[in-house]
Amino acid sequence: MSGQGCRTRRLAVSHAFHSARMEPMLEEFRRVVEGLSFAAPEIPVVSNATGELVDAEVVCSPTYWVEHVRSAVRFADGVRALAEYGVSTYLELGPDGTLSAMGRECLDEGQAAFVPALRREGDETRALVTALATCHTRGVHVDWATAMGGTRTGSVDLPTYAFQREHYWLVGEHRGVGDVASAGLAGVEHPLL
Repeated sequence: MSGQGCRTRRLAVSHAFHSARMEPMLEEFRRVVEGLSFAAPEIPVVSNATGELVDAEVVCSPTYWVEHVRSAVRFADGVRALAEYGVSTYLELGPDGTLSAMGRECLDEGQAAFVPALRREGDETRALVTALATCHTRGVHVDWATAMGGTRTGSVDLPTYAFQREHYWLVGEHRGVGDVASAGLAGVEHPLL
């Protein structure tokens, strides 16, 4: 699908977030959000309310979050904005891979990877570690000691290319050919051995 437009689909949700149906709860939500403390994000954030990079002052404002509940979601714009900033690996932190599937539809076919951290079915730990490993193989830095909760005892060197390996047979020109005794075996009267 072209990155110019995404398909739409009806979502099965308990509340009509990002619609006029949320207006009756906005003032109560504002009171709750105003009681929270905010901290500036440590990484840049693209807002689903604007589809653009947003500064820390804005996302630390209760007004932003109240308006976010009522505003339309600009998911496709956000994904395309991230791609323009050079993002090519997207880690979805959610209960399943719904946004990862939708994200793929928002960009032209290319090198982007959408990686869900969890799946509806299956082992959560395996799914998360698999997602982190996928990100790692795409060049994303993963702090493995933190990710593994300090249980890691060390790293293992992997081959630098697919067929690097150690030989466990005799090497060299004609070394041991025809002489099974050199391998600790008794000779047999067979033409192949």
